[in-house]
Amino acid sequence: MENLFSSYNLKLNSLQLERFNKYYELLVYYNKQFNLTAITEKQEVYEKHFIDSVLGNNYLNGKTLLDVGSGGGFPAIPIKILKEELNVTLLEATGKKCEFLKTVIKELNLENIKVINDRAEILAKDVNFREKFDIVTARAVARLNTLAEYTMPFVKVGGNLVAFKGNAEEEVLESKNAISILGGKLKEVVKYNLNDANRCLVIVEKIKNTPNKYPRGNGKERKNPL
Repeated sequence: MENLFSSYNLKLNSLQLERFNKYYELLVYYNKQFNLTAITEKQEVYEKHFIDSVLGNNYLNGKTLLDVGSGGGFPAIPIKILKEELNVTLLEATGKKCEFLKTVIKELNLENIKVINDRAEILAKDVNFREKFDIVTARAVARLNTLAEYTMPFVKVGGNLVAFKGNAEEEVLESKNAISILGGKLKEVVKYNLNDANRCLVIVEKIKNTPNKYPRGNGKERKNPL
């Protein structure tokens, strides 16, 4: 699959290629048990999961990264494979998926990466995690106005939320109020093509502290977005 990475101007060393191959094997092996992805064909997994996860690596500036709603490990594990220097935390609410993520970390021999089995709206109230991360990522978790409430409380002032989206123009417009309330400012929307699909990174800079009452919890983030 080296040529596929090269077609997106991504140059990988032999260890990185080996880790992606092992990751693919583990994903397919455990998929039926843990319901990790609807995509299993090798080239599709590489393109729609692995490559999609790392095309924004140049916009990930910092030393600590929290990935909210990690699921099968996207985008955080592909990011970690290419940016080994990052200290990465995976937050996932489903216990079985957490076990899968721990297996991948062990089998790929990744260091400075851990898995937390919890919900974002609960962990965001913990002083050990609130406003502690340079970068917070999320992919296929929720619409941006809801996602902002789950994620912005974790971002340090001066850090960034990086949301992986498809065509997100409508979501960006409807999330302006939420982003402002939560202490953020829309920094940039980076558009790119993944094969024939339109993708983008919505980058939100944290410019002030998130008020303590957020996230609200009890499902209010989804039922009644800011």
